[in-house]
Amino acid sequence: MTADIRAVLFDLDGTLADTAPDLAHALNRTLAHYGRPVLPFEDIRPVVSHGGIALIRRGFGMEPGDEGFEERRLHLLDVYLDNICTHTRLFPGMEEVLERLCAGNIPWGIVTNKPAWLTDPLMAALPMPCGTEVVVSGDTLPQRKPHPAPLLHAAERLDMEPAHCLYVGDAERDMEAGRAAGMATACALFGYLQEDDRPEEWQADHSLQHPHDLLSLLPS
Repeated sequence: MTADIRAVLFDLDGTLADTAPDLAHALNRTLAHYGRPVLPFEDIRPVVSHGGIALIRRGFGMEPGDEGFEERRLHLLDVYLDNICTHTRLFPGMEEVLERLCAGNIPWGIVTNKPAWLTDPLMAALPMPCGTEVVVSGDTLPQRKPHPAPLLHAAERLDMEPAHCLYVGDAERDMEAGRAAGMATACALFGYLQEDDRPEEWQADHSLQHPHDLLSLLPS
């Protein structure tokens, strides 16, 4: 899909911001609390985009519904909230992308499955060259990605036709949601991909090796 891009929407974890260090810290603190050995960062990073459930699954080998699963997930999220932007930063090069959007008066926003009680403090703590015009969290609507509703809601808030929006994400559900919403899509290969991910099969319109690659997709 090619489009006249007039707005850009980003996934948050693994796309706009490198949140893995703080989420890995939260998982390892949780593992230690329950007497389990901590994991190397490289083992944790690939699952970060998939949230607390995936992190507890990776750390404890447990599934939702298992006894103690929810207790451990909530412990992890409590630790994470207390350290939500200790080491989290925009991905290198992303600040330049946002500066370009700001300078060109191109609206941008966030569509994430992260709940608002985590999204809002993180966005408030991250230094940005200019503010985002819309943030849609995982609990803003009844639906979450890969459903297109959150992306369509963001486009409506921006008063923008979906066909003029670019959605950037690092997971298959992001590309699925973007296609279903009628938006152009870009896969952030610098994000949190797992070994068995096949981004070449996700039907993204664009593949980004680095945030700087976004600059060529924006209006000059």
